[in-house]
Amino acid sequence: MTPNTLEDALIVITGASSGIGRAAALAFAERHARLVLAARDKTALDEVVAECEALGARALAVPTDVTDSEAVHRLADSAASFGDGRIDVWVNNAGIGTVGAFDETPLVAHEQVVQTDLLGYLRGAHAVLPYFKQQQAGVLINTLSLGSWVAHPYAAAYAAAKYGLRGFTEALRGELTQWPHIHICDVYPAVMDTPGFRDAGNYTGHNIQPIPPVYDPRRVAEAMVSLAQRPRRSVTVGSSARLIRLAHFLVPHFESLIGRATHFALGKADRSPASSGNLFHPPLGERRVDGGWRSPPHGQLNLLLAGTAVAALLGFYLVRRATNGRH
Repeated sequence: MTPNTLEDALIVITGASSGIGRAAALAFAERHARLVLAARDKTALDEVVAECEALGARALAVPTDVTDSEAVHRLADSAASFGDGRIDVWVNNAGIGTVGAFDETPLVAHEQVVQTDLLGYLRGAHAVLPYFKQQQAGVLINTLSLGSWVAHPYAAAYAAAKYGLRGFTEALRGELTQWPHIHICDVYPAVMDTPGFRDAGNYTGHNIQPIPPVYDPRRVAEAMVSLAQRPRRSVTVGSSARLIRLAHFLVPHFESLIGRATHFALGKADRSPASSGNLFHPPLGERRVDGGWRSPPHGQLNLLLAGTAVAALLGFYLVRRATNGRH
């Protein structure tokens, strides 16, 4: 791989069957990269391989569950064979989630989220770093989240995993200072229009839907392509991620305000039976890039963004008022 071009570069993408991962596969395929695509759903992977080949790329499907350490190392070995001994870019992207009150959600569901969203990324890095060190170059891209900075109540395991990834990537960068051409890059997306909300575990007793504004996942894919070409420590996708992060910094007890807003929105949403979603097996729904949430607007949980914004502004106003009152 030469600077600013990805033609024939070997790219590994986990979670490539839908959402951001599928969008990334197609974005790299348009640059004629060599792709090794991993996910649990072989049928969906074969579909993505065909789409990538139609764009002029070479692609290989390697069904992989990132909670299985041996399977992730086999993925790296298969990728190196497909890349003539080389792996240029590894995208840790596989992710799942579950929503519900912490103690009302089965512990095994929380554990599965951490196994996938945190330990799955450690497994990917552990598998690819020996190749990067041998060739003295490589780019590891990790899909983090707005949730890596602003923990959302009713998604405690997801928050634990995403916060943990921040510490992991910073520690890893510190270890790799003697390898200046090995880069660890983080992507922080806002809320993306993927099937993830449809497929997530849901123990709230109510329908769950994404918090608007909801962005096109292809924007994250293009950010990944940019990082592969010109590595940087991190990139944020979606202006709302920056705004909410700022509100989190400015407003004391911001998590309590979000918790109240979420509780209110859930109370207004339609009832729904508990479901483990895609936590323990590939989802049953159609695998695609988009979740179909952007248009038209959906459901009662659209109240959540407005409620959170109002709560943040109110909190900031009360703090300023109390501060001014002391002068």
